[in-house]
Amino acid sequence: MERKRLAFVIGIVLSIILIAWIISCAINPVSGKRQFMLMSESDELALGQQTDQAVIQEYGIYNDAELNAYVEQIGREMATKTHRSNLNYSFKVLDTPVVNAFAVPGGYVYFTRGIMAYLNNEAEFAGVLGHELGHINARHSAAQYSQMQLAQAGLLAGMIFSEEVQKYSPYIMAGMELLFLKFSRDDEREADDLGVIYSTASGYNSLGMATFFETLERMHPSTGQALPDWFSTHPNPVDRVAAVKRKTAEEQAKYPGKEFAINRTNYLAHVDGLLFGEDPRQGYVAGNAFYHPGLKFTFPVPQNWQIINSPSKIQMTPQKQDAAILFSLDPSGSRDQVAQNFVKETGSTVVATDEIIVNGFPARRVITDVQSENGPLRVRSYFIDKNNATYVFYGFTAQTSFAQYDPTFDNTMRNFAELSDNSKINVKAPTLRLITVTKAQALRTLLQGERIAGDKLEEMAVLNGLQLDDNLPVGTQVKIVTN
Repeated sequence: MERKRLAFVIGIVLSIILIAWIISCAINPVSGKRQFMLMSESDELALGQQTDQAVIQEYGIYNDAELNAYVEQIGREMATKTHRSNLNYSFKVLDTPVVNAFAVPGGYVYFTRGIMAYLNNEAEFAGVLGHELGHINARHSAAQYSQMQLAQAGLLAGMIFSEEVQKYSPYIMAGMELLFLKFSRDDEREADDLGVIYSTASGYNSLGMATFFETLERMHPSTGQALPDWFSTHPNPVDRVAAVKRKTAEEQAKYPGKEFAINRTNYLAHVDGLLFGEDPRQGYVAGNAFYHPGLKFTFPVPQNWQIINSPSKIQMTPQKQDAAILFSLDPSGSRDQVAQNFVKETGSTVVATDEIIVNGFPARRVITDVQSENGPLRVRSYFIDKNNATYVFYGFTAQTSFAQYDPTFDNTMRNFAELSDNSKINVKAPTLRLITVTKAQALRTLLQGERIAGDKLEEMAVLNGLQLDDNLPVGTQVKIVTN
């Protein structure tokens, strides 16, 4: 009986796959071949618009109109060389130090200010830009979406007939989502090839893509940041640098006698003064406290908890990752209105609530129970009125762990306070500054002359795509970080 049921389920799944394949094949704009696709171009555009709004809200646009215009100009010029030049492309610089560039369906391309700092010329920039345009033009994200939908269709058929699949379906669904977060190695290789094609056709030396990949290899980026870094979203195919060099030779041979641009001076001029690393004016941790100079507030950070600060929220988690504190600003109403909205939107049950004063600010304190896919959660919330806005804390964990974590939740929330210490308010953000070599010398000697700390010398070398023992001729421009 079980064998017959399994055969029937397999038949249902194969039927779904066959029907989907028949009605959902599209012509890939790059390969010209038929491709399984459940997302139409209009769907891509709609998804891109929605995602763009979410990305901007989450990370913010870097406040440099000239730099954004520069990126937009080069992006639009290169977009005319792509297989989908009809799309209305958008190019933005995000205000985050994470080193990454990424694209979403519909023609939206993003560079972080972190990656802009580590690029050293227009050729490198154009190579990365071309790579991201490659993902859009080859419809890699749309293909991933289609594969996910197909996998979920098969899962749905299994759930109808299998109690075991029903039992574990939430975890399988989560696995599906994680499975398709990264592009495949084949997608990455195709995006590299397209990046070479597009940047070469735009007049840039696409060897810049290879030199930047070498810089990335030297960086060993950290993980766990709010926005994934390059390596977490771009798996590194074997022999990537050599493959780019081979493809570059092949493409440049199509333009005999042409000189391909690098444009180091022009690029560096546009990143001179760029914020580098975390911007303390948008909030920073010192000791065991978080300070926000712009909005003038502070609160204690639990010891040994990881903190992720983004423009829309602050997230704190312990090493065991079994609890969290989320902090955000809600301008939609007073503390009572925001608290009511939270209870209504989450469908939670109020366990306790009271009105208190938090360091001079009126506040609503609430404990609620919320049902989640992983079981019941208990949430400690503070809704604090300050300067015509409500500052919100949510501390949550499993009900069984609440007694353990609630003193930590309450200590952080109850000690929210006005920031009035000018030494904490008047902080300067580290920025890139260009210096020009006036005497031929090694990079190490130049940096030491600028009083760069010994433990920062290698970082500055990587920042410039150079080695410390490289000899620099007169007139060379070098980036350093100053406060």
